[in-house]
Amino acid sequence: MCGICGFTGDRHSSDADSIIARMTESLAHRGPDEDGFFVGDGVRLGHRRLSIIDIAGGRQPLFSEDRGIAVVCNGEIYNHSELRAELLERGHRLSSGSDCEVIAHLWEDLGTAMLSRLDGMFAIALWDSRRHELLLARDRMGKKPLFWSATGGGVVFGSELRALLAHPDVPRRVCPDSLYRFLTLDYVPTPYSIIEGVFKVESGGWILSGSDGITSGRFHELRPGATFDGNEQDAAEAVWEELVRATGRRLESEVPLGVFLSGGLDSCSVLAAMCRHVDPSEISTFTIAFDDPSFDESEAARSVARHFGTRHHEHRLDGEQAVRLVGETASIADEPLADYSIIPTALLARFAKEHISVALSGDGGDELFYGYETFKADRLARIATRLLPGFVTDRILPAAASAIPVTDRNMGLDYKVDRMSRGLRYDRFGRHLAWVGGFDPRSVRGGGGVLNKSTSDAMSIGEEDWWPDVARVLAGTEHMDPFKRLAIMYMRLYLQDGVLVKVDRASMNCALEVRSPFLDTAMVKLALSMPASLNLHGGATKAVIRRMIRGRVPERIVSAPKKGFGVPVAAWLRSDLRPMIDRLLSREYLARQDIFNPSAVEAMVRSHMERRHNFRKELFSLLIFQLWHEQWICK
Repeated sequence: MCGICGFTGDRHSSDADSIIARMTESLAHRGPDEDGFFVGDGVRLGHRRLSIIDIAGGRQPLFSEDRGIAVVCNGEIYNHSELRAELLERGHRLSSGSDCEVIAHLWEDLGTAMLSRLDGMFAIALWDSRRHELLLARDRMGKKPLFWSATGGGVVFGSELRALLAHPDVPRRVCPDSLYRFLTLDYVPTPYSIIEGVFKVESGGWILSGSDGITSGRFHELRPGATFDGNEQDAAEAVWEELVRATGRRLESEVPLGVFLSGGLDSCSVLAAMCRHVDPSEISTFTIAFDDPSFDESEAARSVARHFGTRHHEHRLDGEQAVRLVGETASIADEPLADYSIIPTALLARFAKEHISVALSGDGGDELFYGYETFKADRLARIATRLLPGFVTDRILPAAASAIPVTDRNMGLDYKVDRMSRGLRYDRFGRHLAWVGGFDPRSVRGGGGVLNKSTSDAMSIGEEDWWPDVARVLAGTEHMDPFKRLAIMYMRLYLQDGVLVKVDRASMNCALEVRSPFLDTAMVKLALSMPASLNLHGGATKAVIRRMIRGRVPERIVSAPKKGFGVPVAAWLRSDLRPMIDRLLSREYLARQDIFNPSAVEAMVRSHMERRHNFRKELFSLLIFQLWHEQWICK
């Protein structure tokens, strides 16, 4: 696990070495063990290493036999042993035991077709000195990040946005369209970034820069194969077999491993699968506790740890720690990310890093097996939109939601009704984004919107194009079951650019590698082949996983409702985080900044502080952006 960066072109030939040194140093937190560089004709590659596999011999860059191909890679190639055997049989000579070395040799044989042979989580930069071509590529699910920009006669790239901002040709200008996307989604979706002119390589995609310009393509699409032919029990057995296999592939390491244990179905399933390969007494498990019982899952996690007999570690998050971590989010997240579970995730990663260097997590289970409560709400919403006239959903339901007493509890009634009524204003796919996102799009732009007129006028997104990314991520899925399309939308947006970004930044900020067995290529293919009805029936969600894990963990885990990894942000905004709100969202500060509408923000703050409305997500989004803007744009 590492950080990569680099650039092409001769524009800065006189100080190219100092530029690549700055870019690489900016990623030192991702790879604190050592750095590595490649200097070629019109190219510089940089690498920061976190040593996991072949600690002694796996230093990057890695090369082909004649050093005509240079590679830097962030991630793990789980099928490298099989690929290595094939390459050796074809006469290639490999000089290390690094899993990433196979990439250089595969490129010689297959070109971009090699990407479909790689099974893992990865972001790759490959320089072919014979062709003067730079390849940038990213894994199928987008687990590892990769930013890029075409500027100054070449290409600049890096694992995090900060590496590009260390290059003199990347201007620090906020993209208005990306700001809109951030405010409504809580993240900036791929292929965009918050910085004008900077993009992300698509998951399952590649960029090739050479003498003919820049071309791009995809080597993977999220599409179901043949429909799974079996009942719920058959599905549960098939998923268990794949989970055990996928978990086993993720245990290769020369450093200690552990498990993030929340007490939910997915992390418990991963632990159960890990125990098929490792003595439970040798496994370290980690969880975060909260004082508010509506957010706390620590007792469930403890019961699972006792059940298996792991070395369990628990840390409690309080308001003082939260304030400190919120203040660090601009540095941790690198790009604005308003998922407030990044706070406990960052604390969990730091806590785990004291004991281990690789952790397994349950990420992906909810998207693959329909685990979110929004899948239940989808059915209610379809009934409501058929039976209720427009004036009820547009006016009466929002008024009813505002009349419910405000509570700070996780998923309180006021919050649920408010979110449900908001979602009913949009089509089937847009309402899911409204339920899990930040601002209602209608409150972002136009008269009285949170963005001021100059920012709104600079946007190119149409006035009525509330969710501009839905059609893009669902292109080619029109023939599929609507629930399958929803699952793909969650994977391409919420999972890729929200959940996985949160985990990557929070963990790599302290040089901890996180691996996700549920996101194994074969597991994703299996899950997409299953009819949604196997998981969604009788008012239940995730039926296959519940059946799979029953009897393997305490029954209370199987039947417990989903909590999620939330934090009591609503209360913190009125107490521990209030000084940040008063400074960064004050009328004076906003007027100087000239991005937001001070009156709209002021009204929102007052309403939340007086407990007239729960604006926890909206205010946290604004706070996160302000912290990021202050650190990365104002400097």
